[in-house]
Amino acid sequence: MTTEPLPATVETSATKDETRIALRGAFSLAALSDLVAKLQDCQGAVTLDLSGVTRLDTSAAWAIVTAEAAAKAKNQPFTLTGLSDDSKTLLATVAKAMPEPDTVPPTRKTLVDWVEVTGRKVAATFDFGLQLLGYLGLFLHRLARSVVRPSNFRFTALVHHCQEVGVKAVPIVALMSFLIGVVLAFQGSTQLRQFGAEVFVVDLIAVSILRELGILLTAIIVAGRTASAFTAAIGSMKMREEIDAMRTLGIDVADALFVPRILALLLMLPILGLIANLSGLIGGGLMSWIDLGISPGMFQTRLIENTGIWHLLVGIIKAPFFALIIGIVGCHAGMQVGSNAESLGQQTSASVVTAIFAVIVTDAIFSIFFAQVGV
Repeated sequence: MTTEPLPATVETSATKDETRIALRGAFSLAALSDLVAKLQDCQGAVTLDLSGVTRLDTSAAWAIVTAEAAAKAKNQPFTLTGLSDDSKTLLATVAKAMPEPDTVPPTRKTLVDWVEVTGRKVAATFDFGLQLLGYLGLFLHRLARSVVRPSNFRFTALVHHCQEVGVKAVPIVALMSFLIGVVLAFQGSTQLRQFGAEVFVVDLIAVSILRELGILLTAIIVAGRTASAFTAAIGSMKMREEIDAMRTLGIDVADALFVPRILALLLMLPILGLIANLSGLIGGGLMSWIDLGISPGMFQTRLIENTGIWHLLVGIIKAPFFALIIGIVGCHAGMQVGSNAESLGQQTSASVVTAIFAVIVTDAIFSIFFAQVGV
């Protein structure tokens, strides 16, 4: 006859300074939750009696070893009594197999460590700049080769990207510039009215829009929508191994992907800048008419008389440089995408941030340059 194993029971008796726990029966995974709860409720010194245990499996041994380790961490006594040879062996095996967390001692960074980190970041930035410069050279080389061999040029792709980059961006660029002109006129009139110089709001709007804000904000909008689009499109092709397939078929990736996109930006960004300038002037003129009573005819006359052609040219000259930056950053980021969607998202975000930052820095450099040459 076989005898049924005794059910697992946990008997607890507590005094002021000690908690005694007696285990009876066969302990397996089914009794683990009750055992863990009783061991966690113990306060002070603990004496665990295992003399009544008929069977002890790995789960119960893990609970006992964990409770003993927790008690030792709190400097509380934890005593095991009534252990059989099998229980001793099992508890020793489980204790030896328990994972130990990797403890990394905190290290205080020295000046040398800070210099090393700074140097690595500077070197990485320099390397990134060299990669962008390499992509610029690649684009110029493929563009020159397309001029020499027009049959290799993908005119259909160029038209498509001109539509995506330029035509579809007209509404948002025009609306943005119109609102910027309205804000400039309103804020300028509020300040200039204090000095009785409301008429100079025309000069403020003209110089701000034509020289700086029109092309700069247009480039920022284009960087946000186009650099991300370039990165996502090229990155998706790279994830699906279409880039590798193109190379296998003998198709030049720069010819097929880079040249049409960057050239479309070079052609369309100056046009978008002119649209932004016109929309900004219309918005500023409308607000000046409403708020200051400056009629459209007076606004136009003062605009023509007091605004030199160089204010317009300064903004237009910046456009090709902004276009190159946005296109190269977007294409470069797309080629850095790995084989997973997370990499695609990271590179898309990085391309937008990098393009906008580079556009603003370039605009600042141009502003200093034109100020030095007196334009």
